[in-house]
Amino acid sequence: MTTIAIKERISSANSVAVQRMMDSDPFLVDVDLAGKRIPNLKSKMILHAGPPIEWEDMSGTLRGAILGAILLEKWADSIKEAEELVVLKKIEFDSCHNHSSVGPMAGVISPNMPVFVIKDRLSQNYAYTNFNEGLGKALRFGAYDEEVLTKLNWMRENLFKFLKIILQKLEKEKGGIGLKSIISQALQMGDECHNRNQAGTLLFLKEIMPYIFSYLDRKQANELFSFISSNNHFFLNLVMAASKCMADQAHNIEYSTIVTAIARNGTEVGIRISGLGDQWFTDKAPIPEGLYFPGYSSKDANPDIGDSTITETVGLGGAAMAASPSIVKFVGGTIKDIQEMTDRFRRITITQNKYYIIPFAEFEGTPTGIDIRKIMQSGLTPKANTGIAHKTPGIGQIGAGIVTLPIKPFKEALMSYARTYKI
Repeated sequence: MTTIAIKERISSANSVAVQRMMDSDPFLVDVDLAGKRIPNLKSKMILHAGPPIEWEDMSGTLRGAILGAILLEKWADSIKEAEELVVLKKIEFDSCHNHSSVGPMAGVISPNMPVFVIKDRLSQNYAYTNFNEGLGKALRFGAYDEEVLTKLNWMRENLFKFLKIILQKLEKEKGGIGLKSIISQALQMGDECHNRNQAGTLLFLKEIMPYIFSYLDRKQANELFSFISSNNHFFLNLVMAASKCMADQAHNIEYSTIVTAIARNGTEVGIRISGLGDQWFTDKAPIPEGLYFPGYSSKDANPDIGDSTITETVGLGGAAMAASPSIVKFVGGTIKDIQEMTDRFRRITITQNKYYIIPFAEFEGTPTGIDIRKIMQSGLTPKANTGIAHKTPGIGQIGAGIVTLPIKPFKEALMSYARTYKI
C-alpha cells in the first residue's frame, strides 16, 4: 500500500470512529446491583479504575478503596482481616474498562454495590458505573471509616431502591433518560462535565422530579431530593458511563488512530487506541497541580487516579474547559488557562463535536477525536482536570487540579500501530 493510500485509509477510519462516537445515544435505563448486571464480574472480584494492576503495585488511594469495599461486602470484619484476604489472593481485581464499566478516582465497584445501567440506543451496547458519594471523605478517594461505610450502605439500601422505582416508570414511559441532551445543555450552562457538574445534576434532577413526588412517599422523596441536590458531582458518573458508550462505539475500527480510553489507577496512566484493540499503553501516573485543602500540599498527593478522563476522550472535561470559566475556582488557574486548554485539544483532535457546543468559543463544537499522530506531531498531550486524593489509605480527598498526561503511552502506541499495520 502506498503512503498516500495508507493516509487515506487512516483518515477514512478516523472519520468513521469519530462519527460513531458523536452519534452514540446513551440512555439511563435502569439501576441494579453490580454483580447482577456487569459482565463477568465474579462473586469475589473488585473492579478498579485505570489499566489492570495487582495489589503489590497499587497506590494508597486504591488500596484504601479496596479495603473499604471488602468491609462493605462483609467479606471481612476489620481492615486487618481485609488485608489478609488480599494477601492470600482470595480477592480478584480487574480494570473497570474490561467489564464495560467506569468509575471516578479509585473507581472501585464490588458485586453488591448499586450501579447505573446505560444503554446506547444506536448500538444496543451497555455501560455501567457506580453511584457518586459526593466530595470529601469518600470511598473513591480511599477513605473507609464508619461514616463512609454508613453512607454507602444507605445508598445501597435506600438510594438504589428510590432510583429503581423512578427509572422503571421512566423506562416504560420514555425509554429512560437521554444523557447526551443533558450533557449538551449543561455545557451551555457552565459545566465542562468532568469536575463541574452543577448544571448537569440540576438538569437530571429536573427530569426525575415529577416521578419523585408521584411514586415515592414524602420521606423517601425528601431523602432522594436532599441527597442529589446537595451533591454537585452526582451527574459525573452518568457522564462517564455515557462517555464510555460513546468511546466504545469508536473502538476496534481497523486503521483508526483515535484514542478510545484514557484511565489512571493511581500508579500508571494508560490509553487504548481504536485500531489496536484492548491493549493498554502505560506510563507512570503524574502528580496533579492544583488547589489543595488547608493543611495539605503536593507532598501528600497520590499520583493521578480515575477513569473520569474518559470524558476528555469524547470532547468533554479538559477539551471543554472554555465552557466553564468558574471551574478555575475549583482546580486553579485563570480564564486564559482554560481557553488555552481547549485550544490545546484542538491541535490534537480531528474534528469539532456537532452536539457539544461552547458558547464562549463562538459556539464552536468541542474538540473531539484525539489522534495519536497529532500528539506526536505537535508534542502536546491531553490535559485533564481531576480530583486529588491523599496518598495514605483512609484519608480521602485533599484537593483538585490539572494533570498533564505523559507522552510515553502515545509514543509507544504509535510505534505499536506502525508494527501492526506494517507502516
